[in-house]
Amino acid sequence: MKRRIVWATLCLSLSCIIFSSESKSQSLSSEEIKTIIVKDWERAKAYTVDYLNAMPADKYSFRPVDSIRSFAQQMLHLALSNIFLMSNATSVKPLSFMQSDLERSPTAQTKDSVMYYVTTSYDFCVNAVRSSDVNKWGEKTKLFSFEETRLAFMMKVFEHQAHHRGQTTIYIRLQGIRPPPER
Repeated sequence: MKRRIVWATLCLSLSCIIFSSESKSQSLSSEEIKTIIVKDWERAKAYTVDYLNAMPADKYSFRPVDSIRSFAQQMLHLALSNIFLMSNATSVKPLSFMQSDLERSPTAQTKDSVMYYVTTSYDFCVNAVRSSDVNKWGEKTKLFSFEETRLAFMMKVFEHQAHHRGQTTIYIRLQGIRPPPER
């Protein structure tokens, strides 16, 4: 008998919690979702700038092993991919420096150049999301052999930049530097 009372009390309590939270929940508008995405891109930019500042300027050419990108090349890849992928996701015209091979350009490898290209790429992404029409986010679009909604591609761009920033953690650690704390 005691078990039934405890079980009934537990079920009643759980029901109250579920129904209480459901009545307080609200749906988000498309514009609120856009604001959240923009805020995440701005946070990612600040976090990546922390990484760029953590690596000493004279170590931008550092490679953990010869067969992979240098720190500068990793960050330039991140920048070019931000612009290329977000341009495809939103149909916003890419920036003109997309035509060059920055990863191999000797003049693009300095800390100042990398900082410029990376921050410009984040600004491009923020502005592309802000100016995009949320009513088109559900449209399917194709990139290479992948077909996804515009929103799905926007999320993949965000994932890609986080992936490459994360890869540079080891570059920074191998210099005896503690990577910036997560934002």
